[in-house]
Amino acid sequence: MYQNAFFTLALFLFLSLAVSAQHGWEEVAPGVWKIVVGTPDDFDLLSAAAVPPRLEGLRKLGAAPFPLDSAQIVGEVTENQTQLRLPLVREEQIFGFGLNFKTVHQRGRILRLHVDHYGNSDNGRTHAPVPFYVSSEGYGVFVNSARYIDVYAGTGSRQDSPDPPEARDRNTDNAWTARPYSDAVEMRIPVGGVEVYLFAGPTPLDAVRRYNLYTGGGPLPPRWGLGFTQRVHRLFSDEQVRQEVQEFEDRGFPLDFVGLEPGWLSKSYPNTFVWDSGRFPDPEGFMTDLKKKGIRINLWVNPFVSPESPIYNDILPYTGTHTVWAGVVPDFTIPAAQQVFWGIFEREHLAKGVSGYKIDEVDGYDEWLWPDVARFPSGISAEQIRQTYGLLVQKQSADLYRKKNERTYGLVRASNGGGTSFPYVIYNDYYNHRDFITALINSGYAGVLWTPEARASKSAEEWLRRMQTVVFSPMAMINAWASGTKPWSFPEVEAEVRQMAVLRMQMMPYWYTEFAKYHHEGTPPFRGMSLEEGFAVGSGPLTIADSEADLETNPYAEAVRKEVKDQYMAGEYLLVAPMFEGETTRQVVLPAGRWYDFYSGEFVGEGEVITVTPGLDKIPVFVKDGALIPLTDARLHAPGNGEKYNLEVRHYGEKPGEYLLYDDDGETFDYERGAYSWRRLSVTRQKNGSWKGEVSNPEKGKPNNLSTVSWRFMTARQAL
Repeated sequence: MYQNAFFTLALFLFLSLAVSAQHGWEEVAPGVWKIVVGTPDDFDLLSAAAVPPRLEGLRKLGAAPFPLDSAQIVGEVTENQTQLRLPLVREEQIFGFGLNFKTVHQRGRILRLHVDHYGNSDNGRTHAPVPFYVSSEGYGVFVNSARYIDVYAGTGSRQDSPDPPEARDRNTDNAWTARPYSDAVEMRIPVGGVEVYLFAGPTPLDAVRRYNLYTGGGPLPPRWGLGFTQRVHRLFSDEQVRQEVQEFEDRGFPLDFVGLEPGWLSKSYPNTFVWDSGRFPDPEGFMTDLKKKGIRINLWVNPFVSPESPIYNDILPYTGTHTVWAGVVPDFTIPAAQQVFWGIFEREHLAKGVSGYKIDEVDGYDEWLWPDVARFPSGISAEQIRQTYGLLVQKQSADLYRKKNERTYGLVRASNGGGTSFPYVIYNDYYNHRDFITALINSGYAGVLWTPEARASKSAEEWLRRMQTVVFSPMAMINAWASGTKPWSFPEVEAEVRQMAVLRMQMMPYWYTEFAKYHHEGTPPFRGMSLEEGFAVGSGPLTIADSEADLETNPYAEAVRKEVKDQYMAGEYLLVAPMFEGETTRQVVLPAGRWYDFYSGEFVGEGEVITVTPGLDKIPVFVKDGALIPLTDARLHAPGNGEKYNLEVRHYGEKPGEYLLYDDDGETFDYERGAYSWRRLSVTRQKNGSWKGEVSNPEKGKPNNLSTVSWRFMTARQAL
């Protein structure tokens, strides 16, 4: 597509000058270029995350040509702000700019990228406002700044544009639009310089892979993290937790870790970070007992320190000028603050058996967190601390577990660019099922993970539909902190919910392998359809005739682009199309190639729009031709360190298939020292027309957790 290099600067008071920088780009990794415009902040997103690139994965992706034309890219600095302009072509669509909940296509949108609770509008204020976008033309752009960034994603038309819009007469021209064509993405960063990164393709998915690998590769959770989790009522005691765990076992529901909400603390909002001795008189014994049953404990926290906390006096010199819920706010950019704060976590939590955290309220709202006029002892602005606080708590808490050679997997309310590798899944207090799926799609463009958690429902149908999407997501979670909901809270669908929960556990080899690909290769395990080969991305200018618009409510006849925002890819082979309450049928857009029903193996279509009526007990899932899906036995807990498991490999379609199955000990970081394996699964057709499945031999000295391997060749006669 486009060709070489980019921009730079010059700055004299109110005068700005843009200079093409033919030699300004530095290739910092295969297919990844960087340039510095002006004088950036010393503290930015990548320095906050402090994670090295996964160069091995980038080298495997290989070299790619510089994807843009330097003559059309401008960076300029004036009045202590940086303005960037990057070109768009007529049929180009862009995706990304963080964790959006209502929109997937971002061309034509105006955003201010600002860490915040999600407020029911895709305006840039969200839990992970990542300043990265990917183009349908096969490249990505990342702006490495911890400032609030204004984005005009193809919304402003310049007089000097090489491809300007045509002036039209609204009175007579039905092609008139309130949003004339714009040929550029423009951004404003309120500081006198910035780093900009450009990621080559050649495909959009390759550009996303390069971004993910450059920011550390995706997390590889422990196996237990991909099992089921129940977050119990906020004031549960240890005995009530034990009873709930036992009920899961008695009813045959899988469970791998339990989340304790604020009641585990002696005081919360603000927090002491020590156990409530009434509800949890012996936390170490409690967690030891549960771990023997295959259950781990995750603790809710937020970082705001109570005057009654044992660390209050020690942390006080390293806190900001403003409090949150009357608790002081640690400046996590200061090593001494880190030592004091995380020291109590090591002593009171990890040493007693805590396996992870849910880190709350590091996002917003403005009236809850510190204002932008706050000051922090590091001298870093309140704005930059706000933009990076989620990154800092993820990085520093995850490092506690790395020191123990023990993987963790938890929840967080905020993240940002550079946080791809952290073992945390974003959640929030919003609860719109459809929008949760759109957020899951957008997470794949932003290098973050998102869970469409289940909390409570008004009907059995809604509960089952929510639980079905939970199964096909990064974290299979029920969050019952307020409602006390259980998987069996709606008896009329208890059997169907159990069936879905068991399916999650059967699919553990597939999920674990797909997360390994995220880590080693940069491929998001859950991602939008525009990243799938053979999927046609709708684009082009928005137009609507006056006769098609209600000019009283829509006086400028603004069209709304039809987006595919309710179906997504799960791993290499699966297309998931959730059902929502009240639906009995829905349409599914199939990419090119032949697709098959996950449950029956029946052929369903090829590069077309199909209508499905799955019934209440199933979430529609479709499989690519030639796919191999590895599953294991139904079980209540994920396989532990060294535990052997049986493998059933299901083959779909008429093409031969191949799949690399990942394995390691499932719990430690020993895989970083080579203690992992990729086993080749393959299916070929024999001369007599029958299928034959084979698995490669285990490598000497590598993990070999497989017990038996069986093969199932899916046809219409072999329904699950």
